[in-house]
Amino acid sequence: MLVELRCDSVDRALHGHVHELMSLHSPSLSSPPRSVSAGAAWWMVAIFLLTTLISYTDRLVLSVLVDEIRGELRLSDSYVGFLQGPAFTLVYVFAAVAFGRLTDRRQRKPILITGVVLWCLAQILCGLAQNGSVLLVGRLLLGIGEGVLLPVTFSMIADCFPAKRLGLANGVLVLGTVVGGPLGITVGGVLLTAAKGGTFAGWPLIASLAPWRFVLVAMGIAGFVSPLLLLTIREPSRAGISGVPAEGTLLYFRSDSSRLWPLYSAMALLSIGDYGLVSWIPTTLSRHFGWAADAVGVTFGIVTAATGVAGALSGGWLSDFAARRGGVASRLALSVTAAIFAVVAAAVICLGSASLVVIGLGLWVLASTVGAIGAFCVLQEMMPARVRGTGIALLTFCNTLIGLGCGPALVALTTDHVYRLATAVDRSISTVAVPAGISACALLLLARHRLKHPHIGNSDDASSSQTLSEAKSS
Repeated sequence: MLVELRCDSVDRALHGHVHELMSLHSPSLSSPPRSVSAGAAWWMVAIFLLTTLISYTDRLVLSVLVDEIRGELRLSDSYVGFLQGPAFTLVYVFAAVAFGRLTDRRQRKPILITGVVLWCLAQILCGLAQNGSVLLVGRLLLGIGEGVLLPVTFSMIADCFPAKRLGLANGVLVLGTVVGGPLGITVGGVLLTAAKGGTFAGWPLIASLAPWRFVLVAMGIAGFVSPLLLLTIREPSRAGISGVPAEGTLLYFRSDSSRLWPLYSAMALLSIGDYGLVSWIPTTLSRHFGWAADAVGVTFGIVTAATGVAGALSGGWLSDFAARRGGVASRLALSVTAAIFAVVAAAVICLGSASLVVIGLGLWVLASTVGAIGAFCVLQEMMPARVRGTGIALLTFCNTLIGLGCGPALVALTTDHVYRLATAVDRSISTVAVPAGISACALLLLARHRLKHPHIGNSDDASSSQTLSEAKSS
């Protein structure tokens, strides 16, 4: 009898959490009072932007140090590729989910500072590694530390800004993801060249390191400016219940799945195009059109950086403008429009002109960035505060695993097994990215429809209770 009473009380408690979570959700432009001033909120975004730049710089700088690392540690290309890709990515996406859950239950500022300190120490460890095993441990720790970034930052931003300014704040943060990659390659190359030339010969402690080691250690040390600045920001209060058990969070996502899965799936499909284009456009320009490596690098860097910055800033502003005119569902209308432009961009890549390939690349990056900001804003507004970190982490998980796992591989497989022609990479890109973009458009339209009509397809209270009963019995 006591066991039955206890189970009933747990059932009521968890079910009450779901009711409270759902009652807190009301996507609109009317926002609760903010616990930080506008100036403090934008200072926070500026610190987050710097932290994001450091994050993406640290994770990608290894690509310009490959030959030096291979030579000294006697590693194969395959092993270095594993360090750059799967070793970091797999740990990163699972760490993001774990940190997302922790973000929803604990103070977020200490979590973020801990993650940044961890990845800075990991970067230093990579620079001091004496063999491939230690370098692998450093990359794994780097992935764990960086997994904290997006769940915490997007969660805190949503609690600092009214809905009418949320898109612009997100756009500024996304700048770090757009610029961080090219910046990492540029800074790494400059530091490596300077270290080889003896520029840092007089520096204490680290001047005696090999040039590639100096680059990693110096960037790891420089990264500590971020946690120091993070100490100056204020943890915003968040609306909602003080703690949601794991079962309650799972029930929320299952009860609202009819609106969430189309949005998650659409963004994952666009990520397939993102990674496919970024991975294979340089090869298209060199292999199909005979461009020199330096011309490919300069053109690719300028186009992606310029259109990414333009997409982040304009996408944020346009998303807020759309929301003021038509509510949160209008943000997804903007994302649909952006996805249509992405389809056009992917289609022109295969038309046989190097200029059109470059134009297609720039238009895709611009459109994809605009669409992603709209989706981030929708998730922030539609999700209750106490599950927002988990929600952003799951989006990161899907985008990275599906996009990175499928995009480059599908383009390569299409080239080898469909066209069977090495110079047909441009056609392969279009063959993969166009259907992905069209499918994303359809899913975004479905997500928008269900956002405007929230009761269509959602689980009712009875089904939520049944889900809980099934979870307990299993």
